[in-house]
Amino acid sequence: MNQAKTIEQIPVIVISGFLGSGKTTLLNSLLNHLPKTAVIINEFGTTPIDQQLLKKQGMPVATIVGGCLCCQTRDALMPMLKNLRMAWESNAEKPFDCVIIETSGVANPEPVLDILLRQRWLSARYRLEGVIATVSATLSTDTLARFPQIQAQLAWADTVVITHTDLADMSQIEALTATLQHLAPTATKINAVQGVVLPSVLLAFPQKSGYTPEHNPAELTAHRFKSISLQLEQRVARQHLETVLSDLLQKYSEQLVRVKGVVYTLEHAEPLVVQGANGRLYPTVVLAARESDDTIGRLVVITDGDIVHLTEELMARLRA
Repeated sequence: MNQAKTIEQIPVIVISGFLGSGKTTLLNSLLNHLPKTAVIINEFGTTPIDQQLLKKQGMPVATIVGGCLCCQTRDALMPMLKNLRMAWESNAEKPFDCVIIETSGVANPEPVLDILLRQRWLSARYRLEGVIATVSATLSTDTLARFPQIQAQLAWADTVVITHTDLADMSQIEALTATLQHLAPTATKINAVQGVVLPSVLLAFPQKSGYTPEHNPAELTAHRFKSISLQLEQRVARQHLETVLSDLLQKYSEQLVRVKGVVYTLEHAEPLVVQGANGRLYPTVVLAARESDDTIGRLVVITDGDIVHLTEELMARLRA
């Protein structure tokens, strides 16, 4: 009996963050340490600027312009990733080891995660290594309230890089710290000193295998942790949702590493942010409504090993 051939997965890092929060600076810093990287940049305007700002030369760079990945240009990402993969497979020397996707400053990262985790052909060939969000320490509460995309970027982040701390006063830093504890309690928080972050720190994503410049990403195929994306087409009762997630986080405390997502409940028109780790469900947070909302709940479950019965139990209990 022939065994199915193992498909080599390419690690993908997603970088999000509001306008002016330092995404491109961070990307430049990463590319200095990751010489074999393919980059996909999403520009909201029709003229690609970020591509011109990249200092690194010689790597594949593709730009999606005229919108953000959460709306009209979403369909452009899938064929772009397919073309990159086919170019990678057809070249014996493997032109890149990983892919970095930089989203628009006004983008909601959920559609990107949908593509990477739920599109069968792509999810078999790419592995979401982690989501990085940049946020300025000078961000005002008014701006945060006006742009719910920022809240979504922070909620989905595995790592939050805090920029512009040298320009912020103590009250601004304290306010941002409280916001991050509220919206991103399970994310790693890193202060960027004058825009500089050590790549070894930045790329050590929580509960991941640890993709660092010293490793060849193409060799990280025996990935211990599994990311599973679930969709909830129907709204659920908030208390029921919290009870089920809390029960499973405790029951599978060793195997269920992390749960995060945005879910729609019967009690609120707006979506609800859920975060859980280390056997604990953190307090859920109502997220401001966004234009891109489609009322489909999304949960990403990170497990230590392949435990299908856990997600089956989760979905069965939520539908009960």
